[in-house]
Amino acid sequence: MRWMLWSFLHRENTRQEPEGRSRPTGWRPIARAAAICLAACVATAPAHAADYPAKKPLSLIVPYPAGGASDASARQFGVHIAAALKQQVVVENVGGGAGMLGARRVLTSPADGYTFLHGSPNEIILSPFLNAAAHYKPEDFRLTQPISEATIVLLARADLPVDNVDEFIAYAKRPGARPLTFGSVGIGSLYHIMTEYLGRKVGAEFLHVPYRGAAPALQDLIGRQVDFAVLPYQQAMQGMAAQQQLKILTSFSTALPPQLAALPLISQSKTIPDFVYTIAGGYYVRHDTPGPEVAALRRAVGHALEQPDLRERMEAEGRVLLQPMSQEDADAYAQAQVAKYREMIQTLGLKPM
Repeated sequence: MRWMLWSFLHRENTRQEPEGRSRPTGWRPIARAAAICLAACVATAPAHAADYPAKKPLSLIVPYPAGGASDASARQFGVHIAAALKQQVVVENVGGGAGMLGARRVLTSPADGYTFLHGSPNEIILSPFLNAAAHYKPEDFRLTQPISEATIVLLARADLPVDNVDEFIAYAKRPGARPLTFGSVGIGSLYHIMTEYLGRKVGAEFLHVPYRGAAPALQDLIGRQVDFAVLPYQQAMQGMAAQQQLKILTSFSTALPPQLAALPLISQSKTIPDFVYTIAGGYYVRHDTPGPEVAALRRAVGHALEQPDLRERMEAEGRVLLQPMSQEDADAYAQAQVAKYREMIQTLGLKPM
């Protein structure tokens, strides 16, 4: 483009009119003005088309500490995303604020596609609905590709005298009992709200103990510092249960992958069979990220979703993997998620704090 502009200017400055003919009055200023406008367009044109993602490694932000379910999932996806883009993907753990700090890290980074979030409704929807310090809204993000719907489980400390969710509810409601303490990934997280809602539905009182992620909450549950926890399922939990470090009382799902057939379903409960919840994960960028970068990242995540080894590992972790979507379908999926959780928040009468 610049070479063409230079050639045009050079020709106009050196061109001679045929003998006996004069150049039209005002031609040179008009040509010069057109050239200046063309140069301005070149200078201000987006620089996204040619070099993405070759310019530098991508930052994949995990909004929780290392060692949790989100971290494990992101690292497995990151390998395949990097292969599809032919560029390094570096996982960064930015925990705190029920995922809010990691989400804000993406929003304060350039809208160039090089920083993206391993996100869920926790950070994208619930944080801005419930935390006045978030200073962002769900529409500030764009979902490039949803990836999975994760299993959520109710866990109890190993010495709690219950073996299923119905016994747990009866124990929590026993007359004169102290409120049971529960751990979650943070104030305003889905797991926090779910548990508070569970207590309201069954008439039990719970005391919330927030953590900076699933890993420390799980560690304190094993250490019997809290009575129970509502967390995303991890494969390691079954080993912990086998070693009597904790109890898995139920999964809040109506169906599970074959690898998790032994987990009890909430639909089998006599007390709250309709208390069904899963959590959807996906990869988000700033809403103003250019379309070509969004499309490239969406295709790379879609490539990861098509890998049999990844699907097998994710299903073993309690996730139902989704099929690759078009951007139109991904946008519609995100809008439906926002509407669902907005309705839940309004029903509970919760306000930003």
